[in-house]
Amino acid sequence: MTHTKKRIIESAIRIFNEDLSAPLQKVADNAAVTRRTLHRYFKDRNELVAVCKQAIESSCKKAMISAIQSSDDALIQLERMLYAGIDCGAKYSVFYKLHQSKDHKHTHQNKNCADYDHIYNQFQGIIIELQKEGKISPAMSPEWIQVLHSGIIESTVNARQTTTKSFEEIKELAWTSYIKAIAP
Repeated sequence: MTHTKKRIIESAIRIFNEDLSAPLQKVADNAAVTRRTLHRYFKDRNELVAVCKQAIESSCKKAMISAIQSSDDALIQLERMLYAGIDCGAKYSVFYKLHQSKDHKHTHQNKNCADYDHIYNQFQGIIIELQKEGKISPAMSPEWIQVLHSGIIESTVNARQTTTKSFEEIKELAWTSYIKAIAP
């Protein structure tokens, strides 16, 4: 893959994180290429979105699975899943938005959907285990905690551009905010 194509994909992910319906001209401008150059690599918006979706799903799935497999301790798994989402940055936010959008045709026959479901089911299992251990409030449903998880990640990704704190400090603040929000 060429440097220009990668730059277009990364720009599209950033732009689509802000607005899934953003015009391709905005993607081209962000990538510092002309619209014509963008169309040399991608025939239309659907092709660009499909390639972005592939890149996002591949990197985010690997990061989440790695976080889950990194420990047998559910609290450490949850913390590392949060950090993995933050490390994926805008990719995670777009990944979540694409799977939650009304246009998404979720089917178990689609490998990406099946992988998403697998990760989500493991996430739910971690939450339920932590609730049984008394480390997370049982008053919050796993679905609500997952929405909060995604919101913390998105807020952290956005905060990187507006704060003087280091990336590690931002991640620690994200974890502190998250765990305090879901504590019993």
